[in-house]
Amino acid sequence: MRPVADIGKALEAPLPENDPLAAAIFMLHAGEEILEHWLAAHDKTPTDEMKEGFRILALHRQGAKGDPSFNACRETARELVYHYNIIRLEPDHADTLKRLSMMRLVANHLFLFVSGKMEVAGLGEFCCSSKPIRLNTI
Repeated sequence: MRPVADIGKALEAPLPENDPLAAAIFMLHAGEEILEHWLAAHDKTPTDEMKEGFRILALHRQGAKGDPSFNACRETARELVYHYNIIRLEPDHADTLKRLSMMRLVANHLFLFVSGKMEVAGLGEFCCSSKPIRLNTI
């Protein structure tokens, strides 16, 4: 598992525009990695199970047990799956670059939520708009 900061840097790097499916897979896996960090930080072994065909959803479910505020990122994980699916089904669509851009924003949102929550105890009720993240004080 690469360090949390490396996941954030990777999400900022240019994506392979000539291979939209590889880019979508990369961002889906980045989402899984950040959830793996969350679980490891709570002394849980990340599951290899699938929920609705996706590991990221099973990882989120595992991470939310015992921490109701973590449910705030459930829809973010689902949105990553949604964007992955539309890119996988229509990689040559005229809007693929826009879809990849949105998927990157969603993956970064999940990264900010989880990494911020790991930094500041109790962070999560207000997601990425939380004051410590906005002020970059963490």
